[in-house]
Amino acid sequence: MAKVLIMASDGFEQSELFVPLEKLKNGGHHVDIAAPEAGEITAWDKDDWGKSVTANMAISDVDAADYDALVLPGGVINPDNLRTDKTAIALIRSFADAGKPVAAICHAPWLLAEAGLAQGRRLTSFESIRTDMKNAGAEVVEEKVVVDRGIITSRKPDDLDAFVGAIEDVLR
Repeated sequence: MAKVLIMASDGFEQSELFVPLEKLKNGGHHVDIAAPEAGEITAWDKDDWGKSVTANMAISDVDAADYDALVLPGGVINPDNLRTDKTAIALIRSFADAGKPVAAICHAPWLLAEAGLAQGRRLTSFESIRTDMKNAGAEVVEEKVVVDRGIITSRKPDDLDAFVGAIEDVLR
């Protein structure tokens, strides 16, 4: 089975990390979590802090060559923090440059724009960042999930089944 990396920081949308984590593990995939520093990171759950999860590695210690895919949960806080982290953006680019799937949901497409991966691609995102995606050169559509040349995007937590299904399809 595949080896998948989830990259997040404090403030990730709780369901957007835990649902892919659980479904991918239940599908037999190995899943690691990387954060700016190894250790506990805490979710944002609707309007307050939520559950914590252990990031078993620092982003700076990850080699994209060791993984088959990258998953980027959204939330507002998490991608806003990571898009200013040069190491995180370089890691996203290294996955894309190697032709490995990069999956981003909700506000996480901000990270795709920062990495230069939105330009010329068809994608979707949370409604409030669609202008940002258009300004980054993407063709933005209103669909549950979009797959375009190795980039998988989805709109919101309600679309998690379609999002994880698209990840699993690409991993097959």
